[in-house]
Parts: sequence; C-alpha cells; structure tokens
Amino acid sequence: MARTIAIVEDEPAIRANYSDALKRLGFEIWNYGSRAEASRAFELRLPDLVLIDVGLGDEPEGGFELCRELRHRDPQLPIIFLTARDSDFDVISGLRLGADDYLTKDLSLPHLTARINTLLRRVDALRRPPPTEAIISHGDLALASERMRVTWKGVEVPLTVTEFWMVHALVRHPGHVKSRDQLMRDAQVLVDDATITSHIKRIRKKFLAIDPAFDAIDTIHGAGYRWKPD
Repeated sequence: MARTIAIVEDEPAIRANYSDALKRLGFEIWNYGSRAEASRAFELRLPDLVLIDVGLGDEPEGGFELCRELRHRDPQLPIIFLTARDSDFDVISGLRLGADDYLTKDLSLPHLTARINTLLRRVDALRRPPPTEAIISHGDLALASERMRVTWKGVEVPLTVTEFWMVHALVRHPGHVKSRDQLMRDAQVLVDDATITSHIKRIRKKFLAIDPAFDAIDTIHGAGYRWKPD
C-alpha cells in the first residue's frame, strides 16, 4: 500500500508541483489549501506524513497552529515544515511545536525525498518490537541508530532528524572536532554557519532540560564542535 503524504500549502501551483513530483515517486498525496480544510480531514484520518507551509492564506502562522494540533493527536506523526520563511525565529518556533524538520522551498526534490524516507523509516522502527541493534554508549548517553533514539541518563531526548544526525556525528568519535561543514554533510543539510550554531544551541537546551549539569558538547572556537571523551 502506498504511503500517504498530506501537503498543506495555500499556493495552488506550488502544491501541484510537489504533489506531482511525489506521486511519481509512488506516494499517495492528499492536498489541502488551508488549515481549516486540513484539520477537518485529519479528524477523520491521519496521513503517514505531513508537509506544512507556515503561512496559510489569511493565517500568517496557520501552519504552526496545525502542527500543534497534529502533535497533540499523534506524538509520532512525521511533520515537516516546507516553507519560504527561513528566519531563525520561525525555525525555532516550528521545532518547538514538535515538527521533525524545517526545510525551505529552495531545496532539491532528492533532498526532500531523502528526509521523507528517513522519517518514515524512523516511524517503522519505532512501531516494530525493540530490535537487537547496535547501541552507541558514552557515559550517560545511549544512541540507537536504527530507531533514531537518543537517551541521556535513561530519559529520551526529543531530537529532530537533523539534530539526531548531528549528535550521531559527534558521539561516533568523541574528542574529535567536527567542523560545521562536516556536521552539514553528516546531517544531510545545506545551511549557513549561523543555522548550524542554532541547531547546536537547541540540542544543548534539550539535554539541559533533562540534566542542568549537561556539558558534553564543546565548542572549539574557529574549528567546530566535539563530544567530550569519557
């Protein structure tokens, strides 16, 4: 059975472009032009993944409200913001509301498809019985690659896909400095240095919310970041 992707986008031409491209890749697409229309449909049935624009018609932040509703209904539903709004404030707002990723509309279709497939694989892994899989452990941290799950002192850290791969890149080689370019490659994102810095700040905040004494990520000025060795 084809996976269902809901596209919530108020611009008909943009919506049609994404819809046609994803249909060619074998997905079943549900199209909605407003938050209200999408909300009514989602009350009856949820898709496998949702792509949401931030501004929807006369609701400048309608996408944020829809994300909040969806996250309340299903904590594991993959949600991606796909928008022209790329300010750090908007990115942070979207991720705080529980989106799994925040992408801009200038990204390539292969890049978008890779993110979609990654999120769908993560959901599949979470729904299967706990597998026997390799766990990377360093002190209080445990990282399960297949399920994209990170815990600190036994508590799950709610990382987005991008954040997970950045942590993964750091903990695979504790003590080794990863440049911003290396983190971008490992996380499969193409952003500027300031956005990488923002991601690292959000990652730290999520660990600090669990453990106020968390200090495992070092900033090496002029070079990048490293995970402190045990």
